[in-house]
Amino acid sequence: MKQVRDAILAGDTPAAEFASLQVPESYRGVAVHKDEVTMFEGLAAGDKDPRRSLHLDEVPAPRVGPGEALVAVMASAINYNTVWTSIFEPLPTFGFLERYARTSPLAAQHDQPYHVVGSDLSGVVLRTGPGVHAWTAGDEVVAHCLSVELEHPDGHNDTMLDPEQRIWGFETNFGGLAELALVKANQLMPKPRHLTWEEAAAPGLVNSTAYRQLVSRNGAGMKQGDVVLIWGASGGLGSYATQLTLNGGGTPVCVVSSPQKADLCARMGAELIIDRSAEGYQFWREDQVQDPREWRRLGAKIRELTSGDDPDIVLEHPGRETFGASVFVARRGGTIVTCASTSGFLHQYDNRYLWMHLKRIVGSHFANYREAWEANRLIARGFIHPTLSKTYPLEQTGRAVFEVHGNRHQGKVGVLCLAPEEGLGVRDHELRDKHIDAITRFRGG
Repeated sequence: MKQVRDAILAGDTPAAEFASLQVPESYRGVAVHKDEVTMFEGLAAGDKDPRRSLHLDEVPAPRVGPGEALVAVMASAINYNTVWTSIFEPLPTFGFLERYARTSPLAAQHDQPYHVVGSDLSGVVLRTGPGVHAWTAGDEVVAHCLSVELEHPDGHNDTMLDPEQRIWGFETNFGGLAELALVKANQLMPKPRHLTWEEAAAPGLVNSTAYRQLVSRNGAGMKQGDVVLIWGASGGLGSYATQLTLNGGGTPVCVVSSPQKADLCARMGAELIIDRSAEGYQFWREDQVQDPREWRRLGAKIRELTSGDDPDIVLEHPGRETFGASVFVARRGGTIVTCASTSGFLHQYDNRYLWMHLKRIVGSHFANYREAWEANRLIARGFIHPTLSKTYPLEQTGRAVFEVHGNRHQGKVGVLCLAPEEGLGVRDHELRDKHIDAITRFRGG
C-alpha cells in the first residue's frame, strides 16, 4: 500500500499513473469475526466493549465487478452502525452478508468469516469495473453508504425503497475502516476540495441522513421559520441537523447532555439549548412506566426558549428513551421524524397526542443518491462544515468505537487509514481560508 499512499500524497499524480498502480493482493481492514458473535452473551449493551471485538486484520483485496469501484481510503469515521456491528446488536451482521451473497455471483464474495466495517470514507479511486464511466482512477472522492441494486421497479422513484438497498459497511462487506474499500460507483461523490482527508470523511453518513430527515420531501420537508427540536444536537447526526436547520432558515432547539456539548452547539450558531442533564429530565419512572409530567416540563422549557412555540419538527434518533416525549412536545400538525433508536427499538408513546393533535411520524433511513449528493454539495460550497472532535489511527479504531458507544464524543470521531497524519489533502486553499474560522470553531473538544 506504500506505493498507493505515496502517489496520493504527491497530490499531482496523473490519472494514467494511478491506473497503472498495482492493486495489492491484501490490505488492512478493521473487522469483526464470525466465530466471535457470542462473545458478549449475558452482558448488558453498555458493558460490551468494541475494543475486544474489532480486529485489525490483513484480508484479501476484493474483486471489482461491473458498476463497482475500488477506493484507496485515506480516512474514515465512526457511526452508530459500527457500534452496533461491534457489539453484535440487535443481531450479528453476518446474516446480512449471507443473504446478500445469495443474490448474485457478484455479491457472493461478501460472505466471509470476517466483516470489514465502516460506512464513511474519503480517498482516491484505484480501479473501476465495467460500465463505470463517471469515475476514473485518480479521482478524489467521498462515499455515501447506500448500496442499491435497482433491478426492482420500487427503487426507481426513491432508491431507499428498493428491496435490495443495503448500508455499505454494515449490511455489505469491505467497508471504509480500512486501507481499501469496495463500493458501487453510484456511491461516489467529489471530495470537497477545501477539506482535509479526515474532515471530508466525517460528514458522509450523518450529513446525508440529516438532510433526508429534515430537508427532503421524503422527510420532514423543513421550511423557513420552522422550530426544530434536535436530540443529541452536538453528536454526529445532531450537529449536521443543527447546521442544516440554521442554514435553511429554521430555529434549532438543541438538546445536549453537558455544558461542553452545549458550547459546541453555540459555536455552530444555535441560541436555544437545553442541557438535559442539568434539567434532570426523567422520562421513565420505572423500566416500563413513563412520566407524562416530565414531557410537560420539557414542553414548557421549549416554549420558554421559543417565546411560546412548540416544535414544528422533532428530529428523533435516541428512540425508546425519548420517543414518548417527542410525540408529546411536537406542535399540533407537527412531524416527528425518526431514523434510529440508539437507546432501544421498542417505542412507547401516548397515541392520543398523535391522532387527536393530527401529528405524523415519518420513518427516515439514510438518503438516496440525489439527497446525499445535495448534502455533500452543501459541504463542498462551505455552507455546512465538518464537526470532527477527534481522530484516531486505524490501529486504534476499537478505541474510537468505544468512545462513541459510551457517548464520550462530540460531533464525529474520525479515523486515519492511509493518511499518515491529520491536515493533509487540502486542494483549494482559497476556499479553506474563507471558511477556516467556521471549520475550526465547529470542531468538537
